[in-house]
Amino acid sequence: MDNTGYSNEEPIAAIATALAPAALGIIRTSGKDSVKLLSKVFSRPKALNEASGNSLVYGWIVNPSISDDSVESNRVDEVMVSVYRAPKSYTGEEMAEISCHGGVSVVTAVYNLLLNNGFRPAERGEFTFRAYINGKTDLTKAEAVREIIDSKTDLSRSRAAGRLSGNLFDIIDGVKKLIVDTLASIEVEIEYPEDEETISETFNPADLEKAKSELEELASSWESEKIYQDGARIVLAGRTNAGKSSLFNALLKEDRAIVSDIAGTTRDWIESYVSFKGIPARLFDTAGLRETSDIIEQKGVELTKDLTKEADAILYLVDSSAGITKDDEDFFDSIKSSKIPLILIWNKVDKIENPDFSGEEKAGAVKICKISAKKNLGIGDLAQTVCDVLTNGQKSERNITGLGSERQKVAVQNALESVTHALSLTKDYTLDAVVQDLEDSLDALGEVTGEVTPDDVLGSVFAHFCVGK
Repeated sequence: MDNTGYSNEEPIAAIATALAPAALGIIRTSGKDSVKLLSKVFSRPKALNEASGNSLVYGWIVNPSISDDSVESNRVDEVMVSVYRAPKSYTGEEMAEISCHGGVSVVTAVYNLLLNNGFRPAERGEFTFRAYINGKTDLTKAEAVREIIDSKTDLSRSRAAGRLSGNLFDIIDGVKKLIVDTLASIEVEIEYPEDEETISETFNPADLEKAKSELEELASSWESEKIYQDGARIVLAGRTNAGKSSLFNALLKEDRAIVSDIAGTTRDWIESYVSFKGIPARLFDTAGLRETSDIIEQKGVELTKDLTKEADAILYLVDSSAGITKDDEDFFDSIKSSKIPLILIWNKVDKIENPDFSGEEKAGAVKICKISAKKNLGIGDLAQTVCDVLTNGQKSERNITGLGSERQKVAVQNALESVTHALSLTKDYTLDAVVQDLEDSLDALGEVTGEVTPDDVLGSVFAHFCVGK
C-alpha cells in the first residue's frame, strides 16, 4: 500500500463483511463529506445529513439514476446507517456504515452505487491505517486488530485483545520513560560538568538495568507468542497398534480416525486442527512404523518419516504392554540430529498392573507421559505437556504481555542491544557515547509503536489486512 499516495480525507468505501449469503452485510465509508456523499443514494438525505454522531438512521438505499418513483424501481435495499462524526470514530474521520441484507447481489449493488457517487475503493487495511495516522491508535494496537481477525483459538484471540487494549504499548511506554529519565540526568551532567565528562559516578544505572530486564523479557516472549498466532505441526508417531488413532480421536474429542486391532489399519496420514491449552495446532495421525512387504503400507511409513521432519513436536507412542522395540529405537536414532522435541508417551498403562518402562532413556525425549487413550486417562496432562514444550515453559496466562509480530521483536531486540551497550561502557568513554546509545534505543522503541517508522514498514504492516479493515 502506498501510504503517501492519497489524501487521508479522500472518501473511501469497502465491503466489511464476507461476500457470501448472510443475514446482514456491512459497507463501511470514511473520509471528508462521507455522510453527505452517502445521502445522495439515501431515501432520507436530510435526516442523514442532520444526524448526530453515534446515531442510527433508517431508510432505503436508492439508485438516483432511476427516476421512475411511481413503481419504486429505484430502491435497492432497506438499511440502517450508523453515523460517526469526527473525531469520535474508528478512523478519526467522518464515517458511515451501512447495514443491509446480506445477499451477495444486494451488498455488491450498494457498494457499486457508492463508487459511482464519489467514493473510491479502500485499500487493504486503509481504515486502520487512517486510524493510525489520525492518532486513534498506535502500531501495536493496529497489528493486534489483524491478529484478532486471524486468531484460531480463544487464547490466541485473548492475547491479541490484550495488545489491542494497550498492554504492550504501556510496557513500551514505561521502558521509554526509564530511558528518557536516565538520558535527562546524563544531559544535565554534560551541560554542567563538575569534572570531566566521563561516566564514572555521573548517573544511577538502576533505571537502565530495569529497562534492560523488561526488554529482555519482551524480546524472549516472541518465541512462544508466535506459536499462538502461527500454530504448530504436531505429529503422532509410533509402531502399529501403539494407539495413535485412539489418541488422535481423544485429543479431537471425536471419532475421526478408524481404530482397529488389526496392524496397519492406518496407511496414510490424516490431519485435523486441535487446541493444546489455547495453542492452535495441526495434528497428524500417521501410519504405524514397522517393516512390511505391503507396498501401500510402505509408502505410508515413508510419509510418516517425511512428516516428522517438518514437525514442531513429535508425540511418540509406545504400547506399555509391548515395551520399546528395535523399530522404536531405530526411529529414535533417526531423529536425534533433527533437534525436533520428542514427547515419549507410554500408552495403554491401564492394561497391565506393573508395566515395564525400561529403555525410555533411549528416546532422548524432552518429556515423558503415561496415558490411556482408550479410557481418556492422562490426556489433560499430555495437552499441558505439549503446551509447555511448544512455549519452552514460558508462562501462558491471559494477562502475560508479549510481542505480536516479528517486526516488533526486531525493534525491541535493537533497543535491548543499545541499552546493553550503554550499560557496558566504562569510564574510558564519554557521556556522549551513552547518550547516542540511549537515543538509538528510543528510536527502536518508537518503531514498535509507530512514532518513528519508515513508510515501507507501514506498507508492510497494513498490506496484510483485509479490505474493509
